[in-house]
Amino acid sequence: MRPHDALNSDDAKEAQWEAAKGAAFGAVKWGAMSAVLGGIGYGFSPLYRGLTIQFKVYIQMSGMIVGSMIEADARMRQYEQQVRIQRRVARDRAMWETFEREFEEDGGLPPPPKPKHLR
Repeated sequence: MRPHDALNSDDAKEAQWEAAKGAAFGAVKWGAMSAVLGGIGYGFSPLYRGLTIQFKVYIQMSGMIVGSMIEADARMRQYEQQVRIQRRVARDRAMWETFEREFEEDGGLPPPPKPKHLR
């Protein structure tokens, strides 16, 4: 049965931490890239040099925010895929153990070897 407050479950908290780590990494990575591009723009573009400091900060922050969203989303998709794989393996392992137990109770031949992903 699902809990009524799904956002406070352990899975949700782990997913939130993964997204936060991805957002922090993305902000740093894309922020550094924005800073490098800003330096290049300042060195070569009179238009960029003429912008106000507030607008330059806005451009820098925009790069950081976009990067944090992209990286957080990528981390969440990786985490979801990892959780799906873990649950599938656990489900397969439980079915295999049930099969072995039923087979031993019937007193039949030994069961076939386990599949590679369950060893």
